[in-house]
Amino acid sequence: MIKIKEGFKGERSISLPEELLTQYSKDPLIGNLYVRKIGFFPKVKYHFVQKDKGCNYSMLIYCTDGKGWYRIKGKEYRIEQNQYIIIPANEPYAFGADEKDPWTIYWLHFRGKMSSSFYPQHPNPVSILPGEYSRLQDRTQLFEEIYSCFSMGYIKEYMSYSSMCLYLFMGSFLWLEQFRHYKIPSHREYPFSSRVIHYMQEHIDHNLTLEQLAAYFKYSPSHFSMLFQKETGSSPINYFIRLKVQKACQYIELTNLKLNEIALRLGFEEPAYFSRLFTKVMGISPSAYRAKESEHSASQSE
Repeated sequence: MIKIKEGFKGERSISLPEELLTQYSKDPLIGNLYVRKIGFFPKVKYHFVQKDKGCNYSMLIYCTDGKGWYRIKGKEYRIEQNQYIIIPANEPYAFGADEKDPWTIYWLHFRGKMSSSFYPQHPNPVSILPGEYSRLQDRTQLFEEIYSCFSMGYIKEYMSYSSMCLYLFMGSFLWLEQFRHYKIPSHREYPFSSRVIHYMQEHIDHNLTLEQLAAYFKYSPSHFSMLFQKETGSSPINYFIRLKVQKACQYIELTNLKLNEIALRLGFEEPAYFSRLFTKVMGISPSAYRAKESEHSASQSE
């Protein structure tokens, strides 16, 4: 079997020199919990890592699509979509992507005097079930915030801020109920369409069908579609596509991701199909939109 540690299409990762991290670790705001390395790997076929002696850092792996596996304490576990694992420091391990359905993962290495406080009680993968109030997008946006600040980590203030955000990010995995509490309505029921739209936003990186949406909300596809269209004036799938394009615009404006990487992030396996849908909704191609926004940003800064 082919085995690859790193070097995948669409991957992103950032690290800082060990000497700088050692210096930062003396600061109490950073030294209690901080990022060593962070990254995102989409559909990484043949991904494989083995550390027979473990590492001097801990690691979190959050699988958002596909499947994988990992081996620790002499036992092997399967990892599936919407599951995460935390590998403690100095613990021998191995992990890799499923050969037929390789995983997409957000991951980070972390260190600090309080690292062990975030270790799970058991080594098995933990599920984060999607729902109306699951805040999946909030978690990935927080990841992006940490990633962005850590990329500026040669400036100490950015490193400090990334450490502060890391507490919330790690906490969002260990205290799921508390993390979701903010979104749970306390005294009123949200309109049907609002609940559906929130569910769509939580699954913006997946290809939801009308049947899947209707089944989740316990309606027949035809009745579900009728209720949604009555409140929004749009069919569920057309609305979902518009949400994906809206998210694509954010990626184009706020990140340096390539267009094919953005397509993958939003669940489009074919960049050409993504481009056609984007053009249909926005009236302009993704590349033209990026050029237009870049020109607009440049004129504002002049």
